[in-house]
Amino acid sequence: MSNTYQRIVLASRPDGEASTSNFRLENVPLPAVGDGQVLVRNHYLSLDPYMRGRMNDGKSYAQPQPLDQVMIGGTVGEVVESKHPSYRPGDKVVGMGGWQQYHLVDAKQPGVLRKVDTSRVPLSAYLGAVGMPGVTAWYGLVRIIAPKAGETVVVSAASGAVGGAVGQLAKARGCRAVGIAGGPDKCAYVVDELGFDACIDYKTHAGAKSLAAALKDAAPNGIDGYFENVGGTILDAVMMRMNGFGRMAFCGMISGYNGEPIPMAHPQLILQSRLKVEGFIVSEHMDVWPEALGELGAMVAGNRLKYRETFAPSLADAPEAFLGLLKGRNFGKQLVKLV
Repeated sequence: MSNTYQRIVLASRPDGEASTSNFRLENVPLPAVGDGQVLVRNHYLSLDPYMRGRMNDGKSYAQPQPLDQVMIGGTVGEVVESKHPSYRPGDKVVGMGGWQQYHLVDAKQPGVLRKVDTSRVPLSAYLGAVGMPGVTAWYGLVRIIAPKAGETVVVSAASGAVGGAVGQLAKARGCRAVGIAGGPDKCAYVVDELGFDACIDYKTHAGAKSLAAALKDAAPNGIDGYFENVGGTILDAVMMRMNGFGRMAFCGMISGYNGEPIPMAHPQLILQSRLKVEGFIVSEHMDVWPEALGELGAMVAGNRLKYRETFAPSLADAPEAFLGLLKGRNFGKQLVKLV
């Protein structure tokens, strides 16, 4: 094991669109392990859209990412040294190790590290289908949309780690699942591999009216539940097709992550259709994680929840991969391979 390791810190805050110059790759000494601490070698790093919001210094649901400190991020890896009785070298663990090859954990703090079983679920899946994205999908669908068999659920960014899980969980509950994604390859994947009933390529539609017409064809009985990841024109189109007393779970607004305003064309439809609209942050609902992870893990182990992963080959490639994620260049869950 080397005496140094690589990490990436936030070097500056973006002014508008983020760039690779906002990040800095550093080589730093490997830390000594103290009493109650655990040293983890990270195998995979998760890249997620929420990180873009943390790069700003404005008001948000979470504190901004501090400058000159390791970028926040979920990781899975292996314990290489432990001075805590609950962890041994070789244990596979998930935590918030950040954009770095190793991280030192004070294992006395509850919830900072969780051991995982890789006998039936691959290690990388604990950052996707059986991790934060999967629980995000589960919470928004099960606790907010709360679909009944026979209802129609629509999800934007349907080929992504969250959206793909939403549709499959909806299908498992007897619903019609309709996805919205960008490009024919992603739409084919959503239908042919993930099992959605239909998928609309938003790139082939010039505006909300055209997209709403496509939604009418794909969801002829209207939309009962909508899982929002994007905002903007897609949200406007969905609003036009929502049934009375429909439920909308707002998870992300990737169309506005560079600070642009996201106007809503027809907010009066919330009133006219008596819609329930609820935004949520999954880390504020830790009480549901055991139930959600239980269902998600069983589905992955039984090959009933499918997913795709895109890997950046090294930590140095993380900034470019992250910027590509914000532009929809990834396919499925975006990870960085660190080992």
